[in-house]
Amino acid sequence: MSFVTSRDNRYFEDYLPGSVHSCGSIAVEAEEVVSFARRFDPQTFHIDPEAAAKGPFGGLIASGWHTAGLMMRLLADHYLSDVSSLASPGIEQLRWLRPVRPGDELSVTVTVQNAVASRSKPDRGVVTSSVEVTNQKGEAVMTMIAVNMIARRPSDRGGLLSTPEQNM
Repeated sequence: MSFVTSRDNRYFEDYLPGSVHSCGSIAVEAEEVVSFARRFDPQTFHIDPEAAAKGPFGGLIASGWHTAGLMMRLLADHYLSDVSSLASPGIEQLRWLRPVRPGDELSVTVTVQNAVASRSKPDRGVVTSSVEVTNQKGEAVMTMIAVNMIARRPSDRGGLLSTPEQNM
């Protein structure tokens, strides 16, 4: 299933509970794995291919945080909207299930679990989504629950003006 509306016209009302959305795929590149890990997660199995070959994973693997960053790129490009994505209060149940290796092709699928309009701020709602990242073999490598604040469509705000700043 895909959204009926494009990203530049996607609002809270378009995130329907139960809907499943494909967010495309992204390649895991060896140079990026090492570069990311050197800066943010300098463990041997992320930065040294020779040492990693002798380690518990039998080769170089991406940091889980790098995997999360790749997932976020696809989420931002295909699921969230520049016109309505307001912020996220956090994520829940982040799990790294399998090693991600250079050369893997990761795909992201998102299922809308819940969409609740805010009672205190009628210009927005909270969308809770289940996110699954799979490799080219279809194996789940990462899962999480995302929570996002999404603006409501201007015409659905009960007479409110089109931007939150105008309603203060």
